[in-house]
Amino acid sequence: MANSMKSGFPFMLCAGSILLAGCSGCGGGGGGGTVTTTQTATPSITAATTANTQNGGEMVTLSTTTSGAAIYYTLDGTTPTTSSQVYEAPFLVASNLTVNAMAVAAGDTNSSVATKEFAPNIASGTLVWSDEFANTTSADAAPDSSVWTYDTGAGGWGNSELENYCASGSTTSPCSSSSPNAFVAPDGGLNIVAEEPSTGVYTSARMKTEGLFSFQYGRIEIKASVPEYQGFWPAFWLLGNNEAATGWPGCGEMDVLERVNAAATPDWNAGSIHGTGFTGSNIGTDYYFPSGQTAAGLHTYGMIWSKGSVAYYIDDPTTPYATYTPSSISSFSGAVWPFDTGPAFIILNLAVGGSWPGSPDSTTKFPSSMQVEYVRVYTN
Repeated sequence: MANSMKSGFPFMLCAGSILLAGCSGCGGGGGGGTVTTTQTATPSITAATTANTQNGGEMVTLSTTTSGAAIYYTLDGTTPTTSSQVYEAPFLVASNLTVNAMAVAAGDTNSSVATKEFAPNIASGTLVWSDEFANTTSADAAPDSSVWTYDTGAGGWGNSELENYCASGSTTSPCSSSSPNAFVAPDGGLNIVAEEPSTGVYTSARMKTEGLFSFQYGRIEIKASVPEYQGFWPAFWLLGNNEAATGWPGCGEMDVLERVNAAATPDWNAGSIHGTGFTGSNIGTDYYFPSGQTAAGLHTYGMIWSKGSVAYYIDDPTTPYATYTPSSISSFSGAVWPFDTGPAFIILNLAVGGSWPGSPDSTTKFPSSMQVEYVRVYTN
């Protein structure tokens, strides 16, 4: 009421609108009217268990009935602004936190802030989400489409790679549904297969959870074996959900499993992080396998992600071989730590060729498979 007296105009509050009543003849011009300003609909915050959540973990979805509106949200109890994380995908909640969300649409006033508190009180080290890549049929099956989608096509992917990435079951040449590049075997386990359907033509798969699943903070682990031949570049990594809006490297990249070419002595895996001001080989550490072991064997590759910290381990989460914090990038001009901005999604791929490994040669075996037993997320 006090605001209407200060403005000099009476006003009426209607559902989602503010009506400003003008007066005919004001200013001597005549032609009074009403200006309507609509308020963006307040977001809904919906939590649900899914086939992949476990032990109290829930997937949270944000939505608004206002078409074209962007939803800004926070997970630390603070009030969202248009500088907060933009909602891009469902995200896992497995810790005690408060989700606040606000919707914004062009020409409207911003919505009210929706709030939902979560208190699952889940113990540290609890499995809260996983894809076990199970298959109870007698034939190869497609990966779970509620979790995984695909990057497809050629074009080098920014690294001069040679492969054509194919979705599971794709018939777009040179992809073939009879020789899928991504499938779950009848006895379980994901296979990402690099093939050479004709001389110098390569196909493979790049799976991702973008738009379907994401999480922030926790311990993520993959159990996998990778092919080790000249020109192969297998990887398990994460990008921030804001990649579509912010672009790379501002969204942040966390590389959990990454290596190239044939097995070395000792064999190795690279764990690295990338962001604005620190790309390429700026921030990375090589892990060397014990004598007699290679990346072709079955190993667990993990990342422990906490506020202000990204740590990597192989086979034993109690002994990380690399830990990165904001102080790790302090010597790089213009470097920005992006890993506390919001949730991230997962990528699994097997690249062929590229600026790091170089091209395949006569020693490279096709088809070759990156085999994954599971992907799991635990509480910190």
